[in-house]
Amino acid sequence: MKKLFQYHETYLVIIILLLSIIITSINSNFMTAENMFDILKSNSFVGIMAIGMLLVLISGGIDISFAAIATVGQYVMALFIIRFGGNIFTALAISAVIGTLLGMINGLLIYYFRIPSIITTIATMNIYYGFLIVFTGGRWIYSLPDWFRKFAEIRLITFYNSNGIPYGLSVVTFIWILIVISVILILKYTILGRSIYALGGDRKSSLRVGFNIFLTETFVYSFMGFLSGIAGVVQALLVQTVAPNSIVGKELDVIAAVVLGGASLTGGKGSVFGAILGVALLAILRNGMTLMAVPAVWFQFLVGVVILVSIGFSSYQSKIKSRGTSVIDVLEETA
Repeated sequence: MKKLFQYHETYLVIIILLLSIIITSINSNFMTAENMFDILKSNSFVGIMAIGMLLVLISGGIDISFAAIATVGQYVMALFIIRFGGNIFTALAISAVIGTLLGMINGLLIYYFRIPSIITTIATMNIYYGFLIVFTGGRWIYSLPDWFRKFAEIRLITFYNSNGIPYGLSVVTFIWILIVISVILILKYTILGRSIYALGGDRKSSLRVGFNIFLTETFVYSFMGFLSGIAGVVQALLVQTVAPNSIVGKELDVIAAVVLGGASLTGGKGSVFGAILGVALLAILRNGMTLMAVPAVWFQFLVGVVILVSIGFSSYQSKIKSRGTSVIDVLEETA
């Protein structure tokens, strides 16, 4: 038990359980299978981008442009399938390729010019988003193909509530699950995954050891772009419209979820499980406030409070660990 409580994720699980109990005591509709499946589906969009942001933060960087990349990929995808037709694989491929290319531009700029990642991605965010607004004139797209709408309604597992209304595991949620599994395998079982942690831990040391910094850094931002493209399609599947300003502004939710999950803004630290728990905590907060009839304006306030408490607690734990290390070092020097 003592070892278990050394992990940040353990405290997140406890907070989520306590929060769930409180919300359920106020509104019993919260802790139902139907509501849980609905939360998973509606937060798949944020969850997919959170997985990409996790890799960026572990590598020691940060990306602010992913929402703009998702918007560009989503809009181009919508224009293409409306004009030329296609299927869901066409839609995902178009948006993912565009996202990967735009993400790769971020990675190349950061690697070759050594501009801080936050500055680079703020600049490219404005470039990508500004170009889209100029190109589209801010027009919304409503007339998406019927097959696009029908795909969003697919459930891999179906149940029925007491009123006979179907619910279950959405194909949209399944896309998120596949991405989660893929990233777990990358981080845990590949040299690329180890190089991402090494890059975030100490750039110079990872270079001396022999890790390919160019490949690692370019991959991280390209992969963030790739997942942004996928997330753009997922968001369009959920709302069945495409608007140039519908995704931009979600950066705080995504970064907050990953940081809440234990990822360090200085790099070298973070886990997929923690990122999922961070997304779950914010999703439960939002859903619980709705069920408890709390005004939505309080959500951002609560997110800020939760982030401060979470980061403060993590910093306090790190401080205690560093004190222990310092005492050991002093004893060794004395000996």
